[in-house]
Amino acid sequence: MSEQKAEQVVVEARGLVKYFPVYSKGVVLKKRVGFVHAVDNISFQIRKGETLALVGESGCGKTTTAKVMLDLEHPDAGQALFEGQELFSTLKKGSRAEKMAIRRKMQLVFQNPYGSLDPRMTVYDIISEPFEIHRHIPRSEWKERVYELLRIVGLEEYHAERYPHEFSGGQRQRICIARALAVDPKFIVADEPVSSLDVSIRAQILNLLVDLQKQKDLSYLYISHDLSSVRQISHRVAVMYLGEIVEEAPTDELFRKPVHPYTQALISAVPIPDPATKVQRIILPGEVPSPINPPGGCRFHPRCPYATDICSEKKPEYEKIAEDHYVACHWWKKFY
Repeated sequence: MSEQKAEQVVVEARGLVKYFPVYSKGVVLKKRVGFVHAVDNISFQIRKGETLALVGESGCGKTTTAKVMLDLEHPDAGQALFEGQELFSTLKKGSRAEKMAIRRKMQLVFQNPYGSLDPRMTVYDIISEPFEIHRHIPRSEWKERVYELLRIVGLEEYHAERYPHEFSGGQRQRICIARALAVDPKFIVADEPVSSLDVSIRAQILNLLVDLQKQKDLSYLYISHDLSSVRQISHRVAVMYLGEIVEEAPTDELFRKPVHPYTQALISAVPIPDPATKVQRIILPGEVPSPINPPGGCRFHPRCPYATDICSEKKPEYEKIAEDHYVACHWWKKFY
């Protein structure tokens, strides 16, 4: 990475690891029988004003990665840097003022807008609650600031006095976005923000996120298993499989020339809106292995149509094959 690009890095993960212990079913004497390898030594960077999409099957570790990056789940190993500052040590050992300052810069938009809004609070209370916690603006400005945020996300001032049950799913997600913007963040994790919405509403919410990014120079970690929305919103894509990143590349290059066999299978499953276009679907055999006992070597080898003995014996290196394009596969040269 050039020096200019390095200066633009807002968020960086270095070798993040997060395991969850698994215990036996005993009522009194529970015994630890293993670990779920949710996140296993992953690294990535997100630059200023950039969206990195994290994609993969359900259970591959996408949401856990996001929680670790926000320190909602403390990692077992690795580092996270925010604007060059080590995140976990600051949140653990820093003063309350330091912790609150860094929390304001990092926010989360949840997957389910029906469950992430308190039904007993009005929209005004929901959006102004961060003001009360962080005290970064005077109380006299709260009302106008709430109205401004509602206008930014495409709602009206009178919506401030209503309750969440009075809104559609798309409107609720707009409220969630307004709440995230209340503290003027620089980095937002969007955890499948459109997966529970109607197809007709998804494009509106994605366009809103893109417009906000341009206006405020925001950096996004966008989590999804819907590659159609990923192609619309992201600048780069990182593909996860069983707790590991197997490929990362600029969005256009990844869709044009996917190298890892798992990435090829995911992209082949994207619906094409032209019935005359014939697409060769790649159907992967078998099931995803257990994250408690992941396979040795390449974790994808039990389902890979190109696997050989070396794939089960030796873990592939995560190597750079082009500008901003990385892959972990023994046979990537076959496809590049």
